[in-house]
Amino acid sequence: MPASRSRTERWRQSLQRIRDRRGGLEFTIDRAQGQDHDTADIVWRVRLIDFNDDVMILEHPGAMGSAFEIAEGAPLIGIMSVGQNRWMFQTKVLASTHGAIRATEDTLKVEMPTNVERCMRRAFNRTRVGSINLPEVDVYPLLDPGTTAPCESASRVLIEQLRAAGEQANISADPVMLPEVGPKFHAQLANIGGGGVGLVVNKDNKQALDAHHLFWLSVDLRPTIPAPLVIAARIAHTHIDSQLNTYAGLAFEFGHANDHKNFIIDQVNRFIRESHNHNATQKRAA
Repeated sequence: MPASRSRTERWRQSLQRIRDRRGGLEFTIDRAQGQDHDTADIVWRVRLIDFNDDVMILEHPGAMGSAFEIAEGAPLIGIMSVGQNRWMFQTKVLASTHGAIRATEDTLKVEMPTNVERCMRRAFNRTRVGSINLPEVDVYPLLDPGTTAPCESASRVLIEQLRAAGEQANISADPVMLPEVGPKFHAQLANIGGGGVGLVVNKDNKQALDAHHLFWLSVDLRPTIPAPLVIAARIAHTHIDSQLNTYAGLAFEFGHANDHKNFIIDQVNRFIRESHNHNATQKRAA
């Protein structure tokens, strides 16, 4: 039996190893097939606490000490990674304990999948199970952290003004206000969770990534968020994948004020909530 097929058929053993080492899985809202292909998906990473034949018990998703609002019944796509191999599966939210007990014990219960499908390395976010469209991120080396506060404030005002007017930013025509930064390069937002994000950086941009530790990120979540979310972040860890691209884990940097931190949390929650609501509307219309 080929090794890849053998691993796929023994996926429950892989899941058990992830649980035993207190590892994590990734999830995103499962959009209707054929719908919103160009709309980005936010992926969150959470610890797998336990599972049985019917249910997976997960750490409740969130970031920066605040839980994301995941509705019961929300359809999800799950991602399980072991080494360089990835599998995807469909599931749905069965129950959430968020708000019922201490925040450190908040959990999300999701339906145990009946099968998983292995992702191809050159199309690692697309299978017959579903398709995940990772958000695009403009990444700038941040040269002076003291110049970020006015840009954060301007970003918040712009997003609220655009939302009130029912419009979207044309980034190419109206460049976003920038702090003191170096030349930008591009990445994809792999996941969000805890106090930061994971980025996938193309191998062509590895030198720019390695030359700095602090970055200014501009995350495009249009049309749900009408202008990019901007945030400062510091490199926490990196590793190279099988395609020689870099996965970089970055920790958010907010300084002393909480205004921008709270705003980012609110916008991510809005994005997840509207993704689920739009999905439900599409299914009712069908």
